[in-house]
Amino acid sequence: MGNWVVNHWLSVFVLATWLGLNVFLFVHAFLSYERDDKYYYTREILGSALSWARASARCLNFNSMLILLPMCRNLLSFLRGTCSFCRCPLRKQLDHNITFHKLVAYMIFLHTAIHIIAHLFNFERYSRSQQAADESLASLLSSLSHQEKEKDSWLNPIQSPNMTVMYVTFTSIPGLTGVIITIALVLMATSAMEFIRRSYFEVFWYTHHIFIIYFIGLGIHGIGGIVRGQTEESMKESHPHSCAESFEKWDDHDSHCKRPQFEGHPAESWKWILAPGVLYIFERTLRFYRSQQRVVITKVVMHPSKVLELQMNKSDFSMEVGQYIFVNCPSISYLEWHPFTLTSAPEEDFFSIHIRAVGDWTENLVKAFEQHSPIPRIEVDGPFGTVCEDVFQYEVAVLVGAGIGVTPFASILKSIWYKFRHADKNLRTRTIYFYWICRETGAFAWFHDLLASLEEEMEELGKVGFLNYRLFLTGWDNNIAGHAALNFDKATDILTGLKHKTFFGRPVWENEFSTIASTHPKSGVGVFLCGPQALAKSLRKCCHQYSSLDPRKVQFYFNKENF
Repeated sequence: MGNWVVNHWLSVFVLATWLGLNVFLFVHAFLSYERDDKYYYTREILGSALSWARASARCLNFNSMLILLPMCRNLLSFLRGTCSFCRCPLRKQLDHNITFHKLVAYMIFLHTAIHIIAHLFNFERYSRSQQAADESLASLLSSLSHQEKEKDSWLNPIQSPNMTVMYVTFTSIPGLTGVIITIALVLMATSAMEFIRRSYFEVFWYTHHIFIIYFIGLGIHGIGGIVRGQTEESMKESHPHSCAESFEKWDDHDSHCKRPQFEGHPAESWKWILAPGVLYIFERTLRFYRSQQRVVITKVVMHPSKVLELQMNKSDFSMEVGQYIFVNCPSISYLEWHPFTLTSAPEEDFFSIHIRAVGDWTENLVKAFEQHSPIPRIEVDGPFGTVCEDVFQYEVAVLVGAGIGVTPFASILKSIWYKFRHADKNLRTRTIYFYWICRETGAFAWFHDLLASLEEEMEELGKVGFLNYRLFLTGWDNNIAGHAALNFDKATDILTGLKHKTFFGRPVWENEFSTIASTHPKSGVGVFLCGPQALAKSLRKCCHQYSSLDPRKVQFYFNKENF
């Protein structure tokens, strides 16, 4: 528990602040509508359901204001890369942008459910009070006509006993937009499930963009003023505390109490979402402008296991290690943009990506380049910062890639090769542990030349211990294992041709972390992963387990790629 607090205290603080603001806004709005005399007569019909509806609406607005901010990738890259105050602890929070986006979405769904349920009770009570014939205060308030000269005289949106709740829902702006917003949320939520995103990314991409409909609907949802309160002038003339009990005499000429006048609650959602909406529009405009800049494809390489390597040039393109770009191919789809980690180093005169065919869009892209002529046009947006930019901030770095998840570490390893070539004295990192876990042997060919060059470079410079890499093969049969065992005594690995031998199976992370902790007892160790959640869970657990409570001793800091 102590190690967990050491590694995550700032994350806990951010989440606690966000949750605290949600609780404060909910309670404040609930008590305001529960106690405000302006809504005395409204509560006479609706009861506490009014307060539940308005409190959840307040939190909906607050979280709708926040949900776009984690998606402003240029803003996050700016904060990560240029702000002097944005050091390591705060930079790590920026790398949780997708997680925070999901948490805010969950909060929106929670308050949407509360809001809908509360309004179901509200409309049921509106309908019941309109049909009542008991001459109660609620019945009298519901009978206030919509047709009177005083346009603000009515309180109940259901104008007659024959009018149904369904009719009011689909003929009023709040009701209709509420239905549209709810449908949009359901579609976005279901398409964002892990299975859908990985297997049918196109479905996720298109349906998630109906967030535009959500925000337009939210902005105009309050227009129409179905939730109404007594006007200030009417309260001065007929305050509910003195006039509510004598409602039978409201129409008497000699009575000092007159019929109350009401006004709709002004729309306020647009005030919450206007600023982040403008910021996001600016973000997308900037991204569109950059995506229209010409991209020149200088080299196309087809690797084993259906992996396509593209080397490209673009004017004014500047990158850091581990960053990623969004790629669009208009001949496949004008609207779809897919993220890919850069595999080139900042020191190179080109930038490159490796694309594995794992879905409809990537398979079509690989086929288009296999045909060679004509070469499809590519549009690029980015680059954008990631957690891997901080890799050289640690004395010891542990890089873990699973399958194609090795791509950000290819950029890092290439950059290291250049730094040693140019004798970079500013390199703080002293040791790197690199783990690459693959299902098939063909995958190792993607970066075979890079690893072989690094082996040779480290030997020439006498820094054999700087790079410690281990390759793990998880998909193998007895023939492969037997062949490797017979040739174990050879100087190079029979599967990869490298000097480090390939391991069969998966790493035992407890042993690996224990060895690193004992080898570097007083170092800060950055653990970087690009891989599945199950592996992330194991590595995060080991980081907590093997970090010392003493800040002067070894500390493991877990970082995971998210985009």
